[in-house]
Amino acid sequence: MWEKGVSRIMLQDSSNSTRLQAMPRQVRIQFPGAVYHVMARGDRREAIYRDEQDRRMFLDVFEEACGRTGWRCHAFVLMSNHYHLVLETPEPNLVAGMAWLQNTYTRRHNVRHKLWGHVFGGRYKAVLVEPDGGDYFGTLLDYVHLNPVRAGLVRVEEGLEGFRWSSLRYYLAAAEKRKEWQQARTGLACRGCEDDVAGRRSYLEYLEGRARSEGEQAGHGSPGEQTLQSALRRGWYFGGEAFRAKMLAFAESTLRLRSRKADFAAAPEVREHQEADAEALVQKGLQAVSLAEGDLACLARGDERKAMIALGIRKTTTVPLGWIARRLDMGTRSTVSREVNALARRMKTDKNLTDRYAQLIAAAT
Repeated sequence: MWEKGVSRIMLQDSSNSTRLQAMPRQVRIQFPGAVYHVMARGDRREAIYRDEQDRRMFLDVFEEACGRTGWRCHAFVLMSNHYHLVLETPEPNLVAGMAWLQNTYTRRHNVRHKLWGHVFGGRYKAVLVEPDGGDYFGTLLDYVHLNPVRAGLVRVEEGLEGFRWSSLRYYLAAAEKRKEWQQARTGLACRGCEDDVAGRRSYLEYLEGRARSEGEQAGHGSPGEQTLQSALRRGWYFGGEAFRAKMLAFAESTLRLRSRKADFAAAPEVREHQEADAEALVQKGLQAVSLAEGDLACLARGDERKAMIALGIRKTTTVPLGWIARRLDMGTRSTVSREVNALARRMKTDKNLTDRYAQLIAAAT
């Protein structure tokens, strides 16, 4: 699957100079279980987080995105003008999820600071990562977790865990205290560490050792001929030769498929999958609140039961508000947004309403 755009790039097989002419803009290869290093900078390299509240807001939005997409996050770090994420996508939905993540954070950031316009500069970078075999995955996690050391934001003597805005904090927490989207066990295992008290302490000591010995270059390096820095800055994959060949073959077959389909749209499989999930929630949700399909047109657009189903769809899928408005006969996108937000606010103080919503979602999922 590919993301639409305007510039042109090449995927190049460095061993034999075989080139795959990509369709407009950089290729976004998506498949179930893909792992990516994702990075985005601020517009004109300006700050994307103005204070700690902005960072908390970004993590809240990111957690929402993980809930909607099923993403698993193996590592992250929030700097001042950029972020790094190491994402696993059980479903092929990187493009849809990233669009929601960055657009939602931009809106909330601009509302909070009374601004308008772009927060992020250009397109986010997404590099496919070999998740197993070799040491590529572990090398990338080290690079992310040691970023604050390289930037001089934390020193070993102060404790690397003192930097609040990275996944290292949940790597050092007990497994039962992590949220579902927070993945640490695989990363710990990359460094031979068990997910127990001793193993987590050993992982911290390992990172501290790298920080002491490597200083400003902490986390740089590569397990193979391909350097981490070149892969993250200019490349499209980070892995061994077999992984590269597999990704090239996948890209070539997908390009051929696209060339045969004049009406090929960006990520149609992702869109159809999300709509199928949303439709299933509608059907089960209607049963849970004892409504028939024909009742939707007869009910007020802001009916509480409609709003409950709409809220469930928003929290678990990336379908647009227009789809929800049409499917539930709620009028316009703005009506859906208004009613869903009002319902969410009421649920903060109305336990009975919260319980009824939880029962609906339990029945519908």
